Amino acid sequence: MNAFAALGVAESLASLLKTQGIKIPTPIQQAAIPSIFKGKDLIGRSQTGTGKTLAYLLPTLQRVDKKNGFTQVLVMTPTRELSKQVFDVLRPFAIQEGIDAVDIIGGRTIENQLQKLKRDPHFIIGTPGRLLDHIRRKSLDLSNVKTVILDEADQMLANGFREDIETLIDETPKKRQLLLFSATMPDDAVRLARKYMKHPAIVDVAEKPAASTVEQRVYETTKPKKFKLLVKHLEQMNPYMAVVFCNTREEAHEIAGRLQEETDFITDEIHGDMSQGQRNQVIREFEKAKIQILVASDIAARGLDVEGITHVFNYDIPRNLEYYIHRIGRTGRAGTKGIAITYATPEDALLLRKLEKSISETITKYDEKGNIRKVRSGRPAKKVVTPGMYKPTKKKEHKALGHKGKNMRQKKKAEKLSKKK
Repeated sequence: MNAFAALGVAESLASLLKTQGIKIPTPIQQAAIPSIFKGKDLIGRSQTGTGKTLAYLLPTLQRVDKKNGFTQVLVMTPTRELSKQVFDVLRPFAIQEGIDAVDIIGGRTIENQLQKLKRDPHFIIGTPGRLLDHIRRKSLDLSNVKTVILDEADQMLANGFREDIETLIDETPKKRQLLLFSATMPDDAVRLARKYMKHPAIVDVAEKPAASTVEQRVYETTKPKKFKLLVKHLEQMNPYMAVVFCNTREEAHEIAGRLQEETDFITDEIHGDMSQGQRNQVIREFEKAKIQILVASDIAARGLDVEGITHVFNYDIPRNLEYYIHRIGRTGRAGTKGIAITYATPEDALLLRKLEKSISETITKYDEKGNIRKVRSGRPAKKVVTPGMYKPTKKKEHKALGHKGKNMRQKKKAEKLSKKK
């Protein structure tokens, strides 16, 4: 029997998976799919690139009642890119099974989406902001939704979407299934789950926050030398495809421009100052490997699922440390090897320590020449005192003699008091 069929996945879906080269379920899929089929609420945590999308799409797709023409599944994601990625994964399965699915995201005309929503599609994938916009327009009806899925819930909460998420969930029936998937699970996500879930199944297959297939390095440098060091590493390593992450859209634009001017690498950029059409075009070019170096702000840290990324360069340590996991998760996917390089200046010392604590790892440090920085291990040796070095105080000399008695004056005073009694 097919390994997916053994989990309850329909033969038609399992066969389509096989044509895509997917034959064996990942750990998150093995653990989550049976619980989702049973209709249980679920909290799923697994490192990025381990198959969370199919873990929730396969069973929810199969549970759709095609005879009823209303929206039954709602998937929320933090970014347009991730919504599009999930929709692209869903599309071939939905077409085969005759299920109407649409993606509702910003950057597209409202009129086109209004036409799609009039069909009452079975499956809707979208970002909280645009979905809420349609709720206010009364063009989106969630009153018959059976399953709500929060993909990368921690990121949605970090982006300030909590009120939007709760408003959308409140639009669905109280008796519905809620699935929450993410690579990390901060307190905010847990609190949200407690508010809306009933005895959820807990699926946690993330042994380490960072993927074991990614080699992590930190290069210690200074701000004036950081760009030159990046160029040096790009030229030495000559990555097949790489993403350079910056903390701001302004810096991403600047670094991309300098790389285009000062190197021979085919470089482009992606950030929030670009329209959705421009971002989609860049991603398509990157997917075709027509772009070798993509300089990105964190808008691309999630939803950028592109095969062939061999290197990730963190030009800055992210201010939100949870972004680090998602940045380096762009490489080393599906069992392949990857390298993640982070540049740290003296000003980053505290942030770097917090980063290592958050991922429960000590990252190997290198200097600008590529030498591994030596770290002292063990406790410092005790200072050996030789005779004549110093004269101990009476207190220390007293202890050195091994005398354990009390102060003699106090002892005599106590004896006098006892005699008087």
